[in-house]
Amino acid sequence: MYEVFKKLLEIHGITAYKVAKDTGIATATLSDWKKGKSKPKQDKMQKIADYFNVSIEYLNTGEPPNKDENYYLDPETRKLAQEIYENPQYRVLFDASRKLTPEDIQFVIDMIDRMKHD
Repeated sequence: MYEVFKKLLEIHGITAYKVAKDTGIATATLSDWKKGKSKPKQDKMQKIADYFNVSIEYLNTGEPPNKDENYYLDPETRKLAQEIYENPQYRVLFDASRKLTPEDIQFVIDMIDRMKHD
């Protein structure tokens, strides 16, 4: 699990300390996971999964659920979306959307729809 956690830290360009601070999970707990002294309990796994917007299954395996089913049908679009997701400079696009209100999201959708029709 810790290897997947470490990868998520790198993708997001953040530290374990920041995750600990934001989730309320003690840094000592994260350190114990890293050293293999303990394994995460379900509630803490859920906090980490929610924080990174991934499933608990992904934290355990490093594989997205339903890996045969792709969100993007077009391979080029899927590749570009993955590049955006993995690039810390562009990752802000995904992270920002987690904090938007439904009204903000609808505004962005409307704006994109208007751009497609012009």
